[in-house]
Amino acid sequence: MPKPAASQPVASEPASKPVTRPAPQAARAPLTPPSVKTPVSPAAPKDAAPVKTTPKPVAQAVAASPAAPAPTAAPTLDLKALTARLKATKAIGVFTKISLKNKVDDLMQRFTEHYQGKKPPIAELRLSYDLLMMKVLSLLQDEDEALASAVISSREALWALLADEKTFAALQS
Repeated sequence: MPKPAASQPVASEPASKPVTRPAPQAARAPLTPPSVKTPVSPAAPKDAAPVKTTPKPVAQAVAASPAAPAPTAAPTLDLKALTARLKATKAIGVFTKISLKNKVDDLMQRFTEHYQGKKPPIAELRLSYDLLMMKVLSLLQDEDEALASAVISSREALWALLADEKTFAALQS
């Protein structure tokens, strides 16, 4: 059986100061909206049921506020109008416009091959189309918000033109 170790005196460590936290800079706003008043009740006995208050429904609060103007959707662009506006925008530099034109031409060639019965499936073409549209939107979003909005609203209409063989053939002629 092992012998207990002789107890050695432990040097007392200096008492550390309690950690104090700085006072908050500003009082935080309550989480309830200002129109809802929370009742302050006197100390209730422990046996009493808690008092529940119901705030005004949000619909009433919204109805009381002035109506905001409804957002207007940008008109959809056809392919020629989109091309003209992209050429005219100052949001995209000349070399970037040339690069985009080459990418559009490549995509159009891939659609032509698709309709001739060659390799690229429509799902792959949709992915390429979406990537090209995201590229255009990323270039426009900060400098030409109106054109970016028009591109967004025209996105599905332009896809419908490309995805239909008859309308695509009409675009090519």
